[in-house]
Parts: sequence; C-alpha cells; structure tokens
Amino acid sequence: MKFCSECAHPVELMVPAGDNRPRYVCVKCETIHYQNPKMVIGSIPVWERDGELKVLLCRRAIEPRYGFWTLPAGFMENNETTSAAAIRETEEEAGANIELGNLFTLLNVAQVHQVHMFYLATLRDLNFAPGEESLEVQLFTEAEIPWDELAFPTVHNTLEFFFADRARMRAGGSYGFHTQDINRPMRSPTGT
Repeated sequence: MKFCSECAHPVELMVPAGDNRPRYVCVKCETIHYQNPKMVIGSIPVWERDGELKVLLCRRAIEPRYGFWTLPAGFMENNETTSAAAIRETEEEAGANIELGNLFTLLNVAQVHQVHMFYLATLRDLNFAPGEESLEVQLFTEAEIPWDELAFPTVHNTLEFFFADRARMRAGGSYGFHTQDINRPMRSPTGT
C-alpha cells in the first residue's frame, strides 16, 4: 500500500500507538489501514444415487493452478454471509444448484493470509456447467478423484476428511467439523 484510500496522501508502515504490529498509517489524516485475512468459501457438492456417491469438482480456468481440479470456492464478498458465499461460488464456478448443509472444514492458511471454509452440500439436480473460471466440471467417485491434480492442500485435506467421515458413517458415525492449520507453503502456479 502506498497511498491512503481516505485522503490519497502517502502512507507509512509503523506501529500505531496502542497497537502491537506494523500497520499502514496515513501521516496526514492518521487513518490506520488494517489488512486482514481473506476468506475463501466453498462447498463439497455431492450426488448420490443407488448407494454411489460422487463429488462435483471444477477444473480451474484461472491462475493460480490453471488446469488443476478444485472444489467450487472463491473469495467472500462484503455484505455476504459465509453460507451465501458458498452457494454463490458453487453457482458461479460450476453452474450447480445446491442445498447447503453444515460447515465442514475451516482451514487456516496463514502464510497467504487466508482462511478457507467448505460446507457440505447436496446437488439438487444434474444441471451443472462450467462457469467463466472453470474449464470443465465433473462428478467423481472417491476412486476417480484426480488426487495428484488437486489445486490446493485445503481441497485435498477437505476431501480426505470428507471420505474418512463418509466411511465412518457406514458404521453409524456422522460428518464432523474439521479444523486445520496448513503450515506448509502452498504450491506456486508452476507446481514447485
């Protein structure tokens, strides 16, 4: 950040009085510009028929991780709830109509200043199609998921939690709520 969004004067990085970390502060109007983590919100849309469960994934048409598979998700907007963001992102990226369930995972990705949340969801129908940010959308059984081609650790871990809970459900268990800190660097767009 170089300039104040309130008065357009240059800002300086300093620790404001009463604070404990550096912030961008306008030296003219004294506005403190806080920078906070971004919320990435999505869903785990599933379709189940005759005992076979499939998850809807999107192949990314944008960077980072162009061409890799992901759950439908994206940045939460202002004036939006997390559940509304999950529904909107699923509609935008997969053209899918879902019934939203409970919040399933909350993953902290501190090194990129993000928090990722995924909701359980059920597809209302099979009328889905790729949105502008997706090359294609496809249903996958657990065995069919392209595990080595998943875009992000948060998606990989969410799917692992989901299928582990699903296996426990067969023995009378239920879906849980999972939290995790992703402490390893996320892959660069080149995959390194």
